Parts: sequence; C-alpha cells; structure tokens
Amino acid sequence: MNKKILDDLQAKLGQIMAHSPVKDIERNIRAILTQAVAKLDVVTKEEFEVQRLTLVQMQSKILSLETRLAELEHQIRHQKDVSSKSETGK
Repeated sequence: MNKKILDDLQAKLGQIMAHSPVKDIERNIRAILTQAVAKLDVVTKEEFEVQRLTLVQMQSKILSLETRLAELEHQIRHQKDVSSKSETGK
C-alpha cells in the first residue's frame, strides 16, 4: 500500500512539474544554450580528430625535412672544406 501511495505521489509531482513554469524555464534555457553553442566556432570531434592526425603527419614530415636539410648542409660544408684544402695544397 505504501508503494502505491509513493507511486501516485511521484506521478502527480511529475504532472505538476511538466505543467509548471519550471519546465518552461528549463526549455527556454535549453533553447538559449543551443543557440549560443550554434553561434560558437566549434568543430565536431571527428573534424578535430582529422585535423589532429593531419598535424601529426605534418610534424613528422617537417622533422624529416629538417633532418634532410641538416644532412645537405653538412655535405655542402664538407665539400667546401675539401675544395678549400685542395686549393691550398696546390
């Protein structure tokens, strides 16, 4: 019997809340928040993940190019050293 009374009370409170100004306020707040978020410059998680992966790939490519550039600079310095030594030896 107590269970039935509690269930009835819960049902009546649910009906009151559904038709109360509190529910209207909640709906209005949700609408305002939805509009505010829509105006923000945000991306989806999927778009963010694509950009993150692209960034990781670009960082790897930059590192590879920096390494290659350092190797080429080393070769140029070495060639200059060899050619300057051969010129002084003449």
